[in-house]
Amino acid sequence: MGALLSLPLLAVPSMGTLMSFGASCCGAAACSAICNQCGIFKSSMATRIAYAFILLLNSIISWLMLTPWALKKLEHLTLDYVNISCQGKQCYGYVAVQRVNWALGLFHFILAVLLLGVKSSRDGRASLQNGYWGPKVLVWLAFVVLTFFIPETFFQVWGQYIALAGAMLFLLLGLILLVDLAHTWAEFCLEKIENTDSRGWRALLIGSTLGMFTASFAMTILMYIFFAASGCAMNQAAITINLIVLLIITTISVHPTVQEYNPKAGLAQAAMVAVYCTYLTMSAVSMEPDDRHCNPLVRASGTRTASIVLGAIVTMLTIAYTTTRAATQGIALGNNASHAYSKVGDEEGEHGLVDQQPSSRRQMRAEALRAAVDAGSLPANALDESDDDDDDSEDGRGGKDDERGGTQYNYSLFHFIFLLATTWVATLLTQNIDFEAEGVAAVGRTYWASWVKIVSSWICYAIYGWTLLAPVVLPGRFGY
Repeated sequence: MGALLSLPLLAVPSMGTLMSFGASCCGAAACSAICNQCGIFKSSMATRIAYAFILLLNSIISWLMLTPWALKKLEHLTLDYVNISCQGKQCYGYVAVQRVNWALGLFHFILAVLLLGVKSSRDGRASLQNGYWGPKVLVWLAFVVLTFFIPETFFQVWGQYIALAGAMLFLLLGLILLVDLAHTWAEFCLEKIENTDSRGWRALLIGSTLGMFTASFAMTILMYIFFAASGCAMNQAAITINLIVLLIITTISVHPTVQEYNPKAGLAQAAMVAVYCTYLTMSAVSMEPDDRHCNPLVRASGTRTASIVLGAIVTMLTIAYTTTRAATQGIALGNNASHAYSKVGDEEGEHGLVDQQPSSRRQMRAEALRAAVDAGSLPANALDESDDDDDDSEDGRGGKDDERGGTQYNYSLFHFIFLLATTWVATLLTQNIDFEAEGVAAVGRTYWASWVKIVSSWICYAIYGWTLLAPVVLPGRFGY
């Protein structure tokens, strides 16, 4: 953080050398002081936003490492100790990007191990997840600095093999969760309609379905007009295949046989999958290089730098959001609801009454609530209220802890997915990098990135198609 604050000073070499260390110290101290004032986040949402912001900041720093200006300043900061090159060839930040993302990945890996088995904020280790923000930021920055003392060959192997494998796994998890979101959204709306007979929910479901299908076909038409000119066989094939599979998947979703085995399947899920996969295809053809004159956006004059910067920021924001959602969505990954309230003894010979002297007033209240929940007098979430006001205001600000009864998500899984996200950022920024590029680097403007998006859309269609056909093929495994 302090290094970021010192970047503007580097524009004046005579002042930057003398003041960068002071800015680093002041920046770190200020960050630590601010985060200490924040204390432990009571809201799990605040914690997730904080980690997403760190990932976003790390991604932007990684992107800046692709510019010759950043590399020269980095070498200057290390008193020319770090000579950034790849096999004797200036690599415009390939190794620097891998170092920065490896540091954040190591940070999340350590947290994932330390937080194994945490079930609620009553566990003392939960404070590592929700608090200590000043020390955690300092540890992250220390890891970034230490990576520049690790031999360059390690990061070349890491980037070419391990990070690439992690990036592919991250993409696969994202596609699974997208399909899960489509089903969850449609089933949620249908449940609201069945329970309330609300015209509002019915209009929302129908309107969103029509809107997503309309957006899918509109994007397809735009792609044929601007990116499927004569000689652009790759684009023509990708757009046509996407359109054909879209129609096939939509037809399957309303097929009578599928509806018989899975009555909740329908056009709403198909629309969400269709618009996402069509977006992936459009993103692929609009971000490919223009060596074959198939991407008019690259040839657009006057706004190239602005579009690259805006595209990079949007990409980083999307990665941060997607990662945070994937890391906290446990349904598709087999993580059951976190609030696993246990029933009060229903085994033979047990009467469910309190038969032991409670050790404290709080325990007495908790036992009474558990007995009431077991008898059906109170809902299960009443156990979340079992702590007195002093416990709910542990940080001195009266904040309500929403994880006293159970964590909202799996902490270790959360950090593991963030670890995979760092490998995706590093791979996206460095795969097939253009060594001859000048100025700011365009994020993902390579044929590799375009093909990854195209194939990802096909895999997404396949995953969704399997969720439709699986109940038909394996009826005994599904309880529709």
